[in-house]
Amino acid sequence: MSEICSLEELRSHYGEVGPLAARKEIGHLDRHAREFIARSPFLVMSTADAEGWPDASPKGDAPGFVTVEDDHRLLLPDRIGNNRVDGMKNLMTNPRVGIIFFVPGVDHTLRVNGTAKLSIDPALCARFSVNRKPARAVLEVVVAQVFFHCGKALIRSRLWQPQTWQGAAGLASLGAALADQIGGIDAADAEARVQESIRTRLY
Repeated sequence: MSEICSLEELRSHYGEVGPLAARKEIGHLDRHAREFIARSPFLVMSTADAEGWPDASPKGDAPGFVTVEDDHRLLLPDRIGNNRVDGMKNLMTNPRVGIIFFVPGVDHTLRVNGTAKLSIDPALCARFSVNRKPARAVLEVVVAQVFFHCGKALIRSRLWQPQTWQGAAGLASLGAALADQIGGIDAADAEARVQESIRTRLY
């Protein structure tokens, strides 16, 4: 057999769940989850459309940019972007979300799964203003599953060890890559547009 095609084959190949992993999931945001979220400047949010086609989107801001509203709700401000709104489109037909929170220098991560709705209430968006600019929208996530994920992936990748970073040397700039992929666009012009967007549309 070269392919796993059933839950039975999957469990047989990987073995039983460890005792800590089997019991670590909780259904609310406890003290440990709150403290982790308060220090997190970066997360990845996954969504899927009605047919199950997935999307994963990075979100980042100052540490604690996501607010724990209560034991079962998170508020995540959405800032100005490129208006593709892939994840937001998915929420219109499938409200389920999965979020992984990162804290730089910490090997374990926090996973939160639940359902989300998108609010454009002016008062709520104003709560998350930066430079007197309110959030474009605020995601309200109702939490269903909360658990910490062990640090093996981050340890193996040495993500927080600067001496292992290869940096940008040899990589095309974002503008140059987009020009190649799209075609018919001058690389210098594409790069200028990228830099202008970063300079004037960060918030």
